[in-house]
Amino acid sequence: VAAVGSFVAGTLSVVALMLLAPPLADFALRFGPPENFALMVLGLLVLAYMSSGPMTRSLTMAALGLLLGMVGMDTMTGLSRFDYEISELGDGIGIVPVAVGLFGISEILISASRGGGTVVRAPRLRELMPNREEWRASAVPIGRGTVLGFLIGIIPGPGHVISSFVSYSVERRLSKHPERFGNGAIEGVAGPESANNSATSGALVPMLALGLPSGAVPAIMLAAMMIHGIAPGPLLIQEQPQLFWGVIASMYVGNVMLLLLNLPFVGLFVNILRIPYAYLYPSILAFATIGVYAVNNSVVDVWIMGASGLVGYVLRKLDFEIAPIILGLVLAPMLELNFRQSLAMSAGSYGIFFTRPIAGVMLLIAIVLLVLGLRSIFR
Repeated sequence: VAAVGSFVAGTLSVVALMLLAPPLADFALRFGPPENFALMVLGLLVLAYMSSGPMTRSLTMAALGLLLGMVGMDTMTGLSRFDYEISELGDGIGIVPVAVGLFGISEILISASRGGGTVVRAPRLRELMPNREEWRASAVPIGRGTVLGFLIGIIPGPGHVISSFVSYSVERRLSKHPERFGNGAIEGVAGPESANNSATSGALVPMLALGLPSGAVPAIMLAAMMIHGIAPGPLLIQEQPQLFWGVIASMYVGNVMLLLLNLPFVGLFVNILRIPYAYLYPSILAFATIGVYAVNNSVVDVWIMGASGLVGYVLRKLDFEIAPIILGLVLAPMLELNFRQSLAMSAGSYGIFFTRPIAGVMLLIAIVLLVLGLRSIFR
């Protein structure tokens, strides 16, 4: 289901990219700092509203992420903030060590605290094929995950991570039997696995049409284009059509290869679960540590990963959503920069966020989501 859902979502999202990127290039010229700020605020509130727990908890986690994102050099004044004279923090707290700690290390600690292990028998391929009922239950979540992933991928941030959590929360909220989630609900596999693949195509929309990377991978692609003298932006599709359609074609090929590589090896992947936990956990921890250290060759990043893992473990034990922390951390520098640029444009007047139609509409939607979320809490 994960393999087929990823293929379907990846293919449909490429079609959406093909159809939406050209008209969005014209619409992109209307975006400035106020619109970018409103879009990021809306993204934070959408995630908080769609989360499974109370909205106040999700907003608290997003605020924690925003605070962590304030560490490092001020982009407008060049002054250092909250780095405690640690040179490695001059560029801010890295996304990789925090993400690996919150999602990886905390998962190891949670699983180890439960004790024991799962008995996995060697499966046969025909036993792994979903039956008709499972396909029927997966179809709508795959469609919802495709749409959610594509839309969330457009918003700056690690869309493939955030979209998975939002899709899972949506499926659990819409399900008639939410108690099955976490115990093998097929909808909880189909939706998130479709959403994270769809988000990759969504992330290319702002990069190709606006020249704005929405994550680490699009940023690397953007840098590669600039090295070759190609300037991504609203004129890219007109000036470099062969590049744009080449990217589209390569993504079609990639989705087909994804399916061809995944399905034959499903049985092999499942057998990984037969490795005893006593060997699996140290291996994961070792790979995580090596990977985090290799990004910047920094021991500080390893310590950040460990601290994030402990914090994530405590938060998950207390039933807090940890995905908003990552989104807040990613958006903090861009959110602050666009906010301050907007105030500089208006000579300090906050009215600029509501007098510009696009920014005003997005902030109005954000306010409505906030009111709806708080009203459900008071009820």
